[in-house]
Formats: sequence, structure tokens, C-alpha cells
Amino acid sequence: MIARWQTLLDDRNRFFWVLQAAGWFGYALVHYIGSLMHEMRAVYVLIILLGAYAGFLLTVPLRYLYRRIWERPPWLLIVVVLGASYVSASIWAVIDNATYWEVYKFGFRPESNWFYFKNALAKFYIMLSWSGLYFGIKYYQMLQDEKQKALMATSMAHQAQLKMLRYQLNPHFLFNTLNAISTLILIKENDLANRMMTKLSSFLRFSLDNEPIKKIPLQREIDALMLYLDIEKVRFDERLQVAIDITAEAEKAMVPSLFLQPLIENSIKYAIAKLEDGGVIAIQATREADDLVLVISDNGPGCAEPEKLLQKAGGVGLANTRDRLQALYGKSYSFTLSTNKPHGMRIEIRIPFEQVEAK
Repeated sequence: MIARWQTLLDDRNRFFWVLQAAGWFGYALVHYIGSLMHEMRAVYVLIILLGAYAGFLLTVPLRYLYRRIWERPPWLLIVVVLGASYVSASIWAVIDNATYWEVYKFGFRPESNWFYFKNALAKFYIMLSWSGLYFGIKYYQMLQDEKQKALMATSMAHQAQLKMLRYQLNPHFLFNTLNAISTLILIKENDLANRMMTKLSSFLRFSLDNEPIKKIPLQREIDALMLYLDIEKVRFDERLQVAIDITAEAEKAMVPSLFLQPLIENSIKYAIAKLEDGGVIAIQATREADDLVLVISDNGPGCAEPEKLLQKAGGVGLANTRDRLQALYGKSYSFTLSTNKPHGMRIEIRIPFEQVEAK
């Protein structure tokens, strides 16, 4: 962070000197073009260059003065800018007129020393213009900095929201799994308990290894989902049946990691667990034009008004997945909950189809 800030300061410092040199070179060029209309001698070019160089040098202290009073009240800024600009303009007028009389007029002196302050008012306007440009550019850079900070804060909040949603594992899932493992150990089913613990470890490792703001191929998502389903099958035995129908093209689509798991857990909890003979969870995925269409359905009891389930706040099933999709895709997604035929629930998700990046 410190290195980044130092780089920013170096860039700002370099930007000032580039503008400073370019501005005063432009000032000299304009005066040189004007001198061509009056048939001035060639030595007048030296006068122009000396005047521009004097303006260049005199505005450098103004920069450091303005930086020191930057945080002062506005009225003090105005007073200091007016005073400093007038003093600088007066010194510039003396230098400009002195070089004019001593160089262009070959040592001829004016009748009064006050004549050296001639054109001080015109140069005062130039100094005020320089000061105005300095403050204008400075304020513009501050606005850009604030805008960048706001964008960075929004991005960080967005990522934090995604991480929070992704890491909302249902405590009941962990409790039930560990309880099932404990039961298997008590009844001396050590091999089965060991396999269940291995699958739980693999599933949790997968959830930690994959960043919630990144996407993975759908095939990897299904593989991780099968680890979870294998754990649940130990609990439900033959009561839990899973049917997967995914096209080869859909397997390569990029999807948020572990976004199907809360939906499957929701189906197990409210559908399979309530059926004495168990049930079937079907997962389908196809590509339709520029969309990836995923359908998760079950043959459980269902709900008379499924659309009302989406209006409930909180939870780690429907609401969690919907919020993650909204955070990742904005308005470019759809999440539809309806009644499955002949009974059960059906969830249809449409997200932009993104191909696996070629390595």
C-alpha cells in the first residue's frame, strides 16, 4: 500500500513538471508568433525565452505554497492566492522589463524605476490563471481519487458479500454428518465411517480451495456436488436417488462454485426427508442460445404457492443462491421456482453461458 501511494505521488509530481514545461513553452510560442507581426529583431526571441523562463521559475514556489495552505479555510486561500499572484507578477514584470531594457535596448535605462513594474497587472492575470489551473487540476485529481476509493470500497464490499454467501454452510449439515459418522463408529461400521469422513474432508477442502468470486466448470461443480450427495446417501441409504442429465457442452460452462449445493440440501430437507420411501432429485443442464439453463427438481410434497418461498428473507437455500446470482450477474440471470409435475418442486436457473477458458 505504501509503495502504491509512493508511485502515485511520483506520477503526480511528474505530471506537474510536464504540464509546467508545456504551459510555459506554449506561452513563449504564442508571444513569438505575436512578435512576427511587429517585425521585432531576432534578439527579441531571447527576451521571450527569458520571460517564459522567469514565469516558469516564479510559479514553482507558488506550487509549494499552495500545497502548504491546501487545508486552510477558503477565505484564507483566496487572500493568499491573490497576494502571492500579485507579488509573483510584480517580480516577473521587473525581470521582464529589465531584460528588455538591458538586452533589447542595449543598456538604455528608463527615466523612472517604476517603469520596471510596467505590465504588472497583465502578468497578475496570467499568474491568477496559472493558480486557477493549479487548483482546478488539483481538485480534479482529488475527485478522481475519491471516485477510485469509492469504486474500490464497492468492489471490496461486493467480494465480502459473495464470500459471506458462499461460506454460509448449514450447521445442520455438518451436525448431521458428524452425528452419522459417530453412529457408524458406535455400531462398528468403521470402514463406512472412514469413507464418509474422507468424503466430508474432500467436500470441505473443495469449498475452501475455490474462491467464491471465481467460477469453475460445471463438471467440477457436479463432482463436488456428488461428494456431498455421497455423504447424504449414507444417511438416507436407498431413499435418496439422484438423476443427472447434463449435455457435453453444458459441462464446460463456467458457474459459481458450490451454488447448487444449497438447493440440493433444500430438496433433501423438505422433500426426500419427508417421504417414507424416499424420492428422486433430478439435475439437468443444457445450453439455450447464449444462456446456460439448469433445472433442479424433486418429487417431494411440494408447495401450493412456490413463488412465495422466494420472498422470504435469509436462509442458505433459495435465498442464498438467488443473492449470489444477483451479486455475480446483476440483471442477466433468472431464478424461477415452480411446481413440478406431477408433484414436487422445480427450480430453473438461467445464467449467461461462459465457455471454459482455453489454456
